[in-house]
Amino acid sequence: MTLLKEKTASRNISTPVTHTLSLKVRHAFNTLARIVGMFSGRGYSIDTITVGRAEDPDHARITITSEGDQKIIEQIVHQLEKLVDVIEVKDLTFESFVERELALIKVQAAIEKRADITQVANIFGGKIVDISDETLTVEVTGGPDKVSAAITMFRPFGLSEVARTGSVAMKREFDSGVKVRI
Repeated sequence: MTLLKEKTASRNISTPVTHTLSLKVRHAFNTLARIVGMFSGRGYSIDTITVGRAEDPDHARITITSEGDQKIIEQIVHQLEKLVDVIEVKDLTFESFVERELALIKVQAAIEKRADITQVANIFGGKIVDISDETLTVEVTGGPDKVSAAITMFRPFGLSEVARTGSVAMKREFDSGVKVRI
């Protein structure tokens, strides 16, 4: 049995899980407000939301992560599909998909700590994108767990500021038979 089938077969539909929803919408005035309003009006939470233009300039892609049991997520998907500007909704959670997040992490950087900060950045595949007398700003890209781990590792140096994009996700097209999220 593949990892995905094992994960899907053993999941309890009443156990809350973080779901990753991918939406294709018309890029129009108030579309995002309607989507966020649907969530807040029904008491559903949004953990992260990311919006950007799609392959067609008249469309946008929205990635939303939200925690809930299977029944709640099915209700969310059903309500999203009813919205006028929503073209397509996919729950990627139990499929193979690529997920990335970006963080800019501004770290207190005394001269004697810069080599250590640079080493941590290198471990996480990060890049130093700004420098001042007192701080270094590091860009880290990867899955949400990797970004969280990087932030945790920079915390002892002193965080001045953190900006995170939230997840962007896309269904993986290649099917090797093993379903692992990278």
